[in-house]
Amino acid sequence: MILDEKKDKKERDRFIIKKYQQYLKLEKSLSPNTQEAYNSDLDKLMSFFVIETIDILKATTDDIERFIAGLHDIGIHPRSQARIISGIKSFFRFLILENCIEIDPCELIEGPRIGFKLPEILSIEEIDAIISSIDLSKREGQRNRAILETLYSCGLRVSELIYLKISDLYLKEEFIKVEGKGNKQRLVPISQKAIKEIQLYFIDRNKQKIKKSFEDILFLSRRGTNLSRIMIFHMIKELAQTACITKTISPHTFRHSFATHLLEGGANLRAIQSMLGHESIATTEIYTHIDRNMLRSEIIEHHPRNIKYRKEKQQD
Repeated sequence: MILDEKKDKKERDRFIIKKYQQYLKLEKSLSPNTQEAYNSDLDKLMSFFVIETIDILKATTDDIERFIAGLHDIGIHPRSQARIISGIKSFFRFLILENCIEIDPCELIEGPRIGFKLPEILSIEEIDAIISSIDLSKREGQRNRAILETLYSCGLRVSELIYLKISDLYLKEEFIKVEGKGNKQRLVPISQKAIKEIQLYFIDRNKQKIKKSFEDILFLSRRGTNLSRIMIFHMIKELAQTACITKTISPHTFRHSFATHLLEGGANLRAIQSMLGHESIATTEIYTHIDRNMLRSEIIEHHPRNIKYRKEKQQD
């Protein structure tokens, strides 16, 4: 048991929360953003408990339901409610694991119903239009082209893209190594088109002054450091406007489009899930059953960029 009975209630609660934060970081290996979200959810609950004079170790299902009802009353969106509830459930599961409580007050708590919404998808023509709208005469033009081709070719999360390392590129083998959620690594096939754009980007990158400790980062800002998520988001938003595309898109739209286009082209669903790094299948057992050559053949055979590239090569 992690509690010291000599500690007063405030010290005890601080101690528990600190241990929970360590648990999220070290045992669950959650990303900094997810840790921050869970801690924020817990702060909301703790504020409610202070006002209602509720001991966190004696909280009941009724207490949790009143807290959730309060979220609804102040107009918190159901999707945000669901995320907060998920964070709270994580905390009470931790208390059970640490033998702080015997009964989980969240066990019977259900999240609000959320309508299923399909993510926005770009057509192949729209992706072509966005990439074609990049001004290659600008300093960052070729870099941006390589970024979008890599996003679309590999179905990366934006967080995976901005920390992609040169040492993780295996361009001769047409693979890249990606570190995803929970520091899990996976090999992802990369299209010949994306490889070509990255190689062209290296010409500009090699002329750039790079700050210490960022030498291995592939995509660099003008300052010689890694790019931020916001920078990628704004870049894509501006290019979409230039291409006269009115859809609400983000870097994640390229990831959804990658998966959709492969699936529509007849690619194996299990292979697509593996390439995306979805936690439900991204396990050692699964990776040992999915041949790397098969993954690469799925990309080569079905990705629109490779199909187009093959046609262009035949016409040359």
